[in-house]
Amino acid sequence: MKWLMGIDIGAGSLKTMIIDSTGKVCGSASMDITTHSPHPRWSEQDPMDWWRAVCDTVPRAIAQAGIEASMIGGVSFSAGAHTPVLEDHAGNLVRPAILWNDQRSGEESRELFEQHGSRILELGYNRPAPTWTLPQFLWLTRHEPEAVKKTARVYVAKDWLRSRLTGTWETDRTEAVGTLLFDPKQDAWSSELCRLANWDIATLPPLVNPTTIVGQVTAAAAQATGLCEGTPVICGTSDTSIETFGAGSIEPGDGTIKLATAGTVSVVIDRPRIHETLINYPLAIPGLWYAISGTNSCASAHRWLRDKFFMTDGLTGSQAFAEMDRLAGTIKPGSEGLLFHPYLQGERAPYWDPLLKADFVGIGFRHDKGHFARALYEGIAFSLRDVLEQFRERGMDIKRARIIGGGSKSAIWRQIVANILNIEILLPETTDASFGAALIAGIGIGVFESEQQAALDCAQIIDRVLPEPELVVFYDKLFQIYKDAQKGLEQVNHALSKLTG
Repeated sequence: MKWLMGIDIGAGSLKTMIIDSTGKVCGSASMDITTHSPHPRWSEQDPMDWWRAVCDTVPRAIAQAGIEASMIGGVSFSAGAHTPVLEDHAGNLVRPAILWNDQRSGEESRELFEQHGSRILELGYNRPAPTWTLPQFLWLTRHEPEAVKKTARVYVAKDWLRSRLTGTWETDRTEAVGTLLFDPKQDAWSSELCRLANWDIATLPPLVNPTTIVGQVTAAAAQATGLCEGTPVICGTSDTSIETFGAGSIEPGDGTIKLATAGTVSVVIDRPRIHETLINYPLAIPGLWYAISGTNSCASAHRWLRDKFFMTDGLTGSQAFAEMDRLAGTIKPGSEGLLFHPYLQGERAPYWDPLLKADFVGIGFRHDKGHFARALYEGIAFSLRDVLEQFRERGMDIKRARIIGGGSKSAIWRQIVANILNIEILLPETTDASFGAALIAGIGIGVFESEQQAALDCAQIIDRVLPEPELVVFYDKLFQIYKDAQKGLEQVNHALSKLTG
């Protein structure tokens, strides 16, 4: 038997997972990653922190699995989409990596959208926004020209980390589309899109498939990580692609809800559906795509509320989350008139507005911590409903969806999502991106015949949640109030941002 390793860079941690050929999780380990915000709306990480986390978690995961490193048949990677890592000619890092939730390029995004929006959508299949590499690169050329001059190679996060094992340089097409510098119709980097950012196309990597074996663990990497020299290393792909496939969403029409740092809604499609409010990526399964859109703050907002208001009386982090769930379960649906808009770091779909701010609306003396916990669960679900409406308007309704991410562990949150979105919710046994990355490694070395076989054999459903008809009607009415409040506060948000910088 060959064991398979998947490594994923999340927004707040790196996780290494080992599975066997049946999909059973045999060992895992994680390590926190610090996100830096040296200026308002900035979000950066030091790639060397990722490498240190690999060197820490790989031997711990191997030890927990109770196997020898020589028994690992392949390693693959995933990470948050299109986080750029810049290296100079000597292989040194040029600057910290700008994350997908960074909002500094709001002005560049607005300019690109107003001047070239339709052409960018036509070529790149997505609209410019601060989450994409194209506006981020335009910001760099304007504000950090020396860093741009030093750049010889552009990596995406998981590719840079993988290169620490192999010394090779490549990326997959899902990541390429995510940079907004790639032309899917031509299957090539776009010189026209690169010119919009004044970016040298020669710095962009060669393209391979997610399941391609790109190299082997080098002697130096083996010594640093505890892996065996010569272990095959498979390309991998972005976290949402790998999570969608790993959760078992493998046929057109299959939906996936993600309650992670960001919250997302996605649906598998047979071809791109080009629209300003939707994001299109190639799926890990050849020939299929997925349309995805999301809210910036989901589990990050959940953790923020926990840290600020529930980390008391000696509770651990997991105990505080459990207390939030318990208290939220004691509160009636609607939180007695308390609404929450989760715009803690601006917002993506459907508003694409980096200046929106989070709020609790309708606070009264009767509200306590339980109300705020339930209002947060409901507010994030409303934000996901806001996203889902964009799919429904395009004729892509979802009646059933797999739910993944850390927030999916909360039974009350799963029920709230089912009621507000009015869809059946399926909970897979394992939802981590590192699990999907391990499956990709198995496909790459021939353990599985295909992506479909890997998902069908290994993605097990352990819970189903149906929407409750009476609460569906109630939440439909409350959603309209949520929308009215968002619209009414939009100009207030902009004025506050302008006043406070």
